[in-house]
Amino acid sequence: MDFQFTDEQKMLRGLVKEFADSEIRPLAKKIDEDEEIPKELIKKIAEVGFLGTAFPEKYGGSGFGEIGYCILQEEITRACSSTATFIGAHQSIGTNAIFIGGSEELKMKYLPSLTSGEKIAAFALTEAEAGSDTFNLQTQAELKGDKWIINGSKVWITNAGIADVFSVFARTEKGITGFVVEKDFPGVFVGPKEKKLGIRGSVTNSITFENVEVPKENIIGQDGRGFLIAMKTLDAGRLGLGACCLGASKELLEISTGYSKQRRQFGESISRFQAVQFMLAEMAAKIYPMESIVYRTAKLYDEHKDVSQEAAIVKLFCSEAMVEIADKALQIHGGMGFSRELPLERFYRDARILKIFEGTNEIQKMIIGRHVIKSNGKWMN
Repeated sequence: MDFQFTDEQKMLRGLVKEFADSEIRPLAKKIDEDEEIPKELIKKIAEVGFLGTAFPEKYGGSGFGEIGYCILQEEITRACSSTATFIGAHQSIGTNAIFIGGSEELKMKYLPSLTSGEKIAAFALTEAEAGSDTFNLQTQAELKGDKWIINGSKVWITNAGIADVFSVFARTEKGITGFVVEKDFPGVFVGPKEKKLGIRGSVTNSITFENVEVPKENIIGQDGRGFLIAMKTLDAGRLGLGACCLGASKELLEISTGYSKQRRQFGESISRFQAVQFMLAEMAAKIYPMESIVYRTAKLYDEHKDVSQEAAIVKLFCSEAMVEIADKALQIHGGMGFSRELPLERFYRDARILKIFEGTNEIQKMIIGRHVIKSNGKWMN
């Protein structure tokens, strides 16, 4: 089994790291405090091609697949989780739903403008009564002539306030179905920005649809088959989330190790204390399997394998590990970790959402458990 990155993937990592260090990292604190990503930064991210990394070149993407996307998100998150969340909502779920389920005509209609960053995407699935219970969607879509009429509302939609295009899931007579809805369609109303504990720079809003007319050809896939498209889209989203956990964890280990060597107590650096060494060791011991399962699963995804169980494992393990690592990093820094002078408290706040979005960790356990039962406990190879 070859777990080596190709020269092209290594080149991508270098480009992303250089961009993140020069363009994103200096703005990370301001993004958090201002609760928005500057439009100029979004423009720069688009210009370097980071909004279409995973997609084939025929649609304007860079052709790096899921492995490339995970590399991107790992390095971006080391600088700013809010920026990585924006990229993920746009690329991995908002745009990817169209790529996974859309007709060739629909892909050609929307993907080039989305992969180039000319337009921004969002993924509109969650509702007030359909969070973990995804199948309980209340938003309705009715076909009248050559138009679909959509009514309902969505909540906690990342990028909603800045998106031009929404991948919306609604209920028809045949079941859950996906649609591409443009923000300028009459009857689309975006609510005020949510005030959040973490990833504050990532814009989150509710959306209301009031008799929104959507062209018949804007259906994503087949009528009544949208639930499967949504779930496959979330598989990719969970892999990207795992990569974000990995990047943030690596950053925290590096920061914490450096601080432990500089901070002196009782006449010596705290890196010499076994208690601190144990915390650093535990952080490293979490990062190693995180990296392994993220990229192993990304490889399977790029091979068009069904990775629903593996993606759930990635999301569950990496998010739990990231929260633990953020806590240990703050503990190593002591009082300074609690101060807003250092990025530790921002990483700590940003980490908490990881156990909730892209499907709560309780839902991931249900997914994994069902796979285990179905396979009679036989492990997948």
